[in-house]
Amino acid sequence: MPLDPMQLEPAFWPFLIATVVKMLVVFTLYMVVVAYSTLAERKVSAWIQDRHGPNRVGPWGLFQVLADGVKNFVKEESMPGDVNKPTFLLAPAIAFTMALTAWAVIPFGAPLPTPWGKVDLIVADAPIGVLYPLAITSLGVYGIVLAGWSSNNKYSLLGGLRASAQMVSYEVAMGLSVVAVLLLMGNVSLPQVVALQAAGGWNVVLLSVAAFVFMVSAFAETNRVPFDMAEAESELIAGYHSEYSAMKFSMFFIAEYANMLTASAMFVTLFLGGWDIPFTDWDTTGPATVAKALATFAIFAAKIGAFMFFFIWIRWTLPRFRYDQLMSLGWKFMLPVALLYIVIVSTGMLLLDVAGVARGSGTYFLAFLGLNVVLMGLLFVILDRGRLISPASSRLERSRVERLRAVAAARSSIAAGEVR
Repeated sequence: MPLDPMQLEPAFWPFLIATVVKMLVVFTLYMVVVAYSTLAERKVSAWIQDRHGPNRVGPWGLFQVLADGVKNFVKEESMPGDVNKPTFLLAPAIAFTMALTAWAVIPFGAPLPTPWGKVDLIVADAPIGVLYPLAITSLGVYGIVLAGWSSNNKYSLLGGLRASAQMVSYEVAMGLSVVAVLLLMGNVSLPQVVALQAAGGWNVVLLSVAAFVFMVSAFAETNRVPFDMAEAESELIAGYHSEYSAMKFSMFFIAEYANMLTASAMFVTLFLGGWDIPFTDWDTTGPATVAKALATFAIFAAKIGAFMFFFIWIRWTLPRFRYDQLMSLGWKFMLPVALLYIVIVSTGMLLLDVAGVARGSGTYFLAFLGLNVVLMGLLFVILDRGRLISPASSRLERSRVERLRAVAAARSSIAAGEVR
């Protein structure tokens, strides 16, 4: 018996309205957080360097973001004469749009009860949730490459080429680290990944090596220090956005922090339990309530904030890699480690299944915890002794290095005697 179309309206219209509201709320919060991430960068850097950050515009400098936005809106737009104009204008939009679009499949809270039924706090619960952000964010590099090529500037072109090579090098390792998550979770839906972590333990403990590979790759994917080779000021002036000004330049600036926010949300969802509140089952059991939705959203935001702080902390702590070091780390270290880890995880799961250990049980958790403690020890203590990133250590034999140091010391002593 065919259904009456009128019977579908009560289910269809609430779903449509809820989806539109979620899109507007997510976009608004996303833009506000991205804008104030620039202020957080300046405040944290000032705190690390023991100086004052922005503190003149509004209380505690909170209106500095608005002042910067107005300034960029009223600044004069420059258009170099020899650029490829359509591509030059399109590139900033591509760089920003890809980071924003990836948020569509990231769950940011427990379901919210309404008179029309439960509303999942996710814009689009796609069945390929894990793969979608990886595919979309990898397209963001096209904005950088097109900006470098269309600028008709050799420094911009070099920045775009570096960005493309860096993306290829670390996108593979990032994808392989996610494969380990898919193996253990047995599901590609991000809400299911969050639910499984809430029931059986966070993946940062169960898959520590994958979390480390994903984290390092996230720094490389977002072009952040120590992987900011695409815009290395000391070498390429400003890299791919050397010829941009006013709001077009701001779009690239916004895109960087948007990518940081998206990468943080992905790391939190895949490895830190997403919106799951630790050490309690209150948020995952029982009926859905408004209090649970708000509490889980707050804990999700707190986790993202902590990872964003880590992004900023690293920038003002570590020096930039050389380009050959960056490539060496990606291909000689990250890629083999990610491949080997997939084999180890799959073997461990097979052995535990043969032994009859139930997935999600305490024994299963302890087995993977012990395995990852051993692997992390091997990774940081035994394997990495300063020579995996080949140019990071001297290629000379120790005896030759000591001989050169002795010669340098003798010359210094002779020069000091001549001065006297």
